[in-house]
Parts: sequence; structure tokens; C-alpha cells
Amino acid sequence: MTERLYYRDCYVRDFDARIVDTADDGRRVYLDRTAFYPTSGGQPFDAGILGGAKVIDVIDEQARIAHIVETPLSAAQVQGHVDWERRFDHMQQHTGQHLLSAVLEELFAIPTLSFHMGAEVSTIEVGAAALDTGQIERVEQRCAEIVSEARPVVIRFDQASEDLGLRKASERSGTLRVVSIAGIDRSACGGTHVRSTAEVGLVLIRKLDKIRGNVRLEFVCGFRALGHAREDFRTLLEISRHLSTPIERTPDLVAAQMERIRLLEKANQRLATDVAQREGRELWAATEPGADGIRRVTQPGPIDDMVRVRAQSFVAPGNAVFVAVSENPPTVLLAASADSGIHAGERVQAAVRAAGGRGGGNHALAQGSVPSSADLNRVLALLNPAN
Repeated sequence: MTERLYYRDCYVRDFDARIVDTADDGRRVYLDRTAFYPTSGGQPFDAGILGGAKVIDVIDEQARIAHIVETPLSAAQVQGHVDWERRFDHMQQHTGQHLLSAVLEELFAIPTLSFHMGAEVSTIEVGAAALDTGQIERVEQRCAEIVSEARPVVIRFDQASEDLGLRKASERSGTLRVVSIAGIDRSACGGTHVRSTAEVGLVLIRKLDKIRGNVRLEFVCGFRALGHAREDFRTLLEISRHLSTPIERTPDLVAAQMERIRLLEKANQRLATDVAQREGRELWAATEPGADGIRRVTQPGPIDDMVRVRAQSFVAPGNAVFVAVSENPPTVLLAASADSGIHAGERVQAAVRAAGGRGGGNHALAQGSVPSSADLNRVLALLNPAN
């Protein structure tokens, strides 16, 4: 069994240990004692150096902990050095999560259902259908108050059979490792934690997402929160500079600019539609009817909304068929006037299916695609109204 030094002292970063077993040609190492935390309970593993080799993963195998190292180890005795910056970051995030979850319970009786610590942000899923801005601000404020009080964070080992007053009941039996934040939280937890809420620093909720009828909160604590706040400020400052307006006025100006863009895009769409309709009419007038009195035109190029408008405008006067063909992606469009004797949807569907493609539409307008541009000539031959 591996003695887990971090269970009793999360601040151990250097230690000596004896290698008791190896596997994978010395790259999977088992020690008699370790300060390296394995991935568990939503918290990632500790990185660092073991016997001069880089630790790239730490795996909890229940009784033992496996250390995956970059280069093989064979010495009987090794020294371990935990990457303290990564470890302390994880301690801030994990204790911050306990604090955040406890405050949600205290203020709104909202339970935490799951926790995940990522490399940039952490998340908790909570049992609530929604949280409003006012609630989030109250939670952040309450967390800040408790951080400023520097409440002790204490690790104890108690029996699961006792009445421990845990925030969330544990399904484990025997001895439980209980992490307590004075006056607000007691949780069974095997993770690494700070000694005081003062070390958690700022608890900042970044984003809310709805998931499975619950809410997922994205949050950062401590130095992560400071880094995100700095980045947010730099971003706002850059936007403010580009807009030549003070930061506090930026949201209103951006909203006004977005509305202006929306109106301009709407006007541009209307004008583009008018142009495409005029092009369709002019093309109809410039196209000579065939022997059967049908005006036919085939146009290459990308097929977009304006091509569809042009096609419909071309066939609107009657006795007309319009075909558009695009090589990337390999697509065809067919528009047919009611008096042309062609059902566009049926014609396109039959043509693209014969080439292993898909498509359809109504009697006047249809579109389809085929696996490759090499199939387009075959499709165009089938679309040819003369056939």
C-alpha cells in the first residue's frame, strides 16, 4: 500500500521514497510513499520530477499509486519533487469549489451534483433549473466575505459510522478523510486543499450553462481568477480603444453598432434580392426560346440564396428552365416554370439518386448534391429538359 503524504499535509512538495515495484520497462513506478496526487474526484494529477524523470501521469489503483514517468527508473531510492505552482493552483480551485458549493447550499439550498477541474477553468453541476444574475452576485459576495475572514480549513479523519454533519453524505465505510471550512462546510474528500480560506483568493463565476435540466457553473479561483480578470480588462481596454470610447460606455456603443449593422445587412439583403430579380428578368429577355418554346439557361458557380432568387425570377415569366451547377461542393439547382412540363423536385431527385446523391424540392424549385464533381455531367444530362 502506498502511503499518501498529501492526505495529512498538502504542502509537502519534496520527499524521499523507496521504489517497491515497476512495470512497463521502468516507466510505471510504485513507491512506498508519495506526495504526488493521482487523478481522482474531479481533480487532475500532480506533475513534477521523480528520481530525475518527468512525471507525466499519476494513477490511483486503490491500494497503490502508479507514477508514469517519461524515462525509466531503476534506482531503489528516489527523490520526488512536486510541481508546486500546479499543486497550489489545484489546492486553490478545490478548496474554492468546496466554498462555492457550501455558499450555494447556505444561501439557496442548491446542492452540488458533480465537480470537474480543468486546466483553465473548473465547473460544478448544481441541482437548480436556473440561476439569475442577482443570485450569482450574492454567491460571489458571500465567498469573498468568507475568504476575507481567513477561516481555517482543517483535515481530519473520522469514522463513517459517526454523525459527521457532512454537506453531502458519503457512501464510503470505515475511516473518512473530512475537509472542513470553519462554520460553513464539512465534506468527505481525498483532494489537496489550502489551510485557510484566505489562500483561496477571489472566487469568480465565469459562465452558466443549462445541462440535463440543471445548471453548470464555470468558475476560477485565486491566481486563475486574477489572470482571467487581467485578460478580461485587456480585452475591454482594446475594444474601448478601437471604438474610441470609455470602457463603461462600450456595451451601449457595441449594442448600438450591432443594431446598425443588423439594419444595414437587412437593407443590403433587400437590395441584393432586387438585383438578383432584375438579373433573372433580363436573362430571360436575352435568352432565345428553343424549338419547343422553352428558354433554357445553365449557370456555373456557387449556389446561394441570390442564385435561387435569380433562378425563380428567370422562370417567373413562363416557358423557362434554369439550371445552376457548383463543383465545390458538387451541387445542382433546377428551377422550372409551371408551363414547362417539368416537375423540378422529381427531376432533381431522380438525377442525383442515379449518381448516388441526395436531393429534392417542389414542382418549381429543387436542389441536390452528388458525391463528387465527376458525377455532375451525368446529372446535368438527366436534368436536360430535352431528355
